[in-house]
Amino acid sequence: MYAIQVNSVSKKYNIYDRPTDRLKEILLRNKRLFHKEFWALTDISLNIERGDSVALIGPNGSGKSTLLQILAGVLQPTTGSLSVQGRTTAILELGAGFQPDYTGRENVILNGIILGIPEKEMLRRLDAIAEFAEIGDFFDQPIRTYSSGMVVRLAFAAMINVDPEILLVDEAMAVGDRRFQVKCLEKIQELRERGTTLLFVTHEPILCYDYCRSAVLLNGGKLMKQGTVQDVVPLYESLMSEEGVVAQKVFVPASV
Repeated sequence: MYAIQVNSVSKKYNIYDRPTDRLKEILLRNKRLFHKEFWALTDISLNIERGDSVALIGPNGSGKSTLLQILAGVLQPTTGSLSVQGRTTAILELGAGFQPDYTGRENVILNGIILGIPEKEMLRRLDAIAEFAEIGDFFDQPIRTYSSGMVVRLAFAAMINVDPEILLVDEAMAVGDRRFQVKCLEKIQELRERGTTLLFVTHEPILCYDYCRSAVLLNGGKLMKQGTVQDVVPLYESLMSEEGVVAQKVFVPASV
C-alpha cells in the first residue's frame, strides 16, 4: 500500500522583475504579460510505500523543498495530483508557524490542534515535548524571547513527538549542537523502526545510507531516478562531482 502517490505534478511560479509588473497585469486583465515562467517541478510521478524511508536528494534548486511543501499541503501543484494517506507532520522551516507572543507551551498545543490532535492528547504529550526540546523554563515564555536555536529545538520536538504516520523533513538535521542533532536522528530512527513513512531532504550521502532504504533524485525540477539508496546515491554523487554542473537558481517567491 502506498502512503504517498504523486501523479504528473508540476509547479510553476510567475516571476516579475518589479512589483508593479504584477499590478499592470491585473489592470490590463492579462492582455499583456509582464512575467517570466519558472517551473520549479515538471511532471513528477512517484510512489512511496507505507513504512518506507526515502531520501530526497539533488543539487540546490532542483525542486526538493517545493515537492516536500506540496506533499505537506503548504503549496498546491499547478498541474497533476497527489495522495497522502496518514497523519502527516512536516518539519520544513522550523518555527515558521509559531506565534511570537504565545508561549512555547501554547504554540505546541496550537500546532497539535492544527494537525488534528485533540487538546487533551496534546496536554498529555507536553512533558515529553518539553523534555526533548531542552529549553527549561523558557517553555512558558513567549517565543519572541527565544534564541533561534531554542525555536528550532522546540519546533522539532513538537513535530517529532506526535506519533506521525508520515514524517516529512526538509534539511532540519542541523538543529542545535552536535549532541542534539544525534538525539534528533535517534528519534527519527525510532520512528522509522515503528513503521513511520519517512521522506527527508538531505545533501549528505551518509545520512541516506544510514537512515533510508530508498532515494529519489531530482535535478532541474525533474525526476532523474527513484530506487534503492545503493542505486540512486552514486548517481547523485557523480552528478555533483561533474565539472560544469549548474543547478537552477534557488527562487523563493514572495507569494504564490
